[in-house]
Amino acid sequence: MQRNSTRERWFAARRNTVSGLIIDHLARRTSADTLSDLIGTTMGDVHLLPGTTFSNVAEKGAYPSEKASVLTLVELERWLALQVGGVYHQSVHSSLLKPPAAAWQDGLARRRQAPRKPADPQTFFLDFLPEEWRLIRRDGIQMFNIHYWDNVLSPLAGRSSKPVLIKYDPRNLSRVFYRDGDGHYWPIPYRNLGAPPISLWEQREAMKRLRAEGRRLIDERLIFETALTQRKLVDSARKSTRKRRNKERRQHLQAINTDTQASSDSAHASEYASPPPFGVEEWS
Repeated sequence: MQRNSTRERWFAARRNTVSGLIIDHLARRTSADTLSDLIGTTMGDVHLLPGTTFSNVAEKGAYPSEKASVLTLVELERWLALQVGGVYHQSVHSSLLKPPAAAWQDGLARRRQAPRKPADPQTFFLDFLPEEWRLIRRDGIQMFNIHYWDNVLSPLAGRSSKPVLIKYDPRNLSRVFYRDGDGHYWPIPYRNLGAPPISLWEQREAMKRLRAEGRRLIDERLIFETALTQRKLVDSARKSTRKRRNKERRQHLQAINTDTQASSDSAHASEYASPPPFGVEEWS
């Protein structure tokens, strides 16, 4: 079955009672009011990072985004968290006339009751992950050409013709999450417990490479081997790029220091150079 749209996932999460309370609270302002300011400001800051692709091709021009990029995906996620929590929410907002964090605290102080929090933070997090509908076959669940299995699936394995909801974290495909009829999520690991954790992007790149090599039948062993090989190539390239950039930076600083020293020496020499002799009249 096709993956649910973002809107459908939003309302699916809203069915969770606690999640619904939080979303209802946010819905009192339109999404444009609540999120547009944050997204617009943050994306403007993102375009200042080295390696940005800008908003469109015209703005990007001839800028070498790939060559200039320095952050990994994990580092970018951390940067975004710091930018939102440490910069945006602590800076004076043009409409609020105060930092958003201060406005939030003022709002909490006016409430008669403390805001309710999710009863289970893990469930709240999983509600917003992407999802797929899958049949539980005799050998478990298959997603991304990878098999998943846990004994909790035994009662349904090969016995049900009704697809079930499976959540997954694109950053780590080493396990998926099966939601039972009561709304409880069960972590389902790789069937091969010795396989390495990989991301969805690594899986896609591995599949692309294997198909480019003419592989028609692709098993998960090849996916993991290819993903690990590509990961080593990226790590090696990152280290060599870092060394090259450090070398270029040192050479650049050395050139600046050399030019500065030469200019200083020239000025120093001019300052203390012997003055030209005065003209002398001869009297006979």
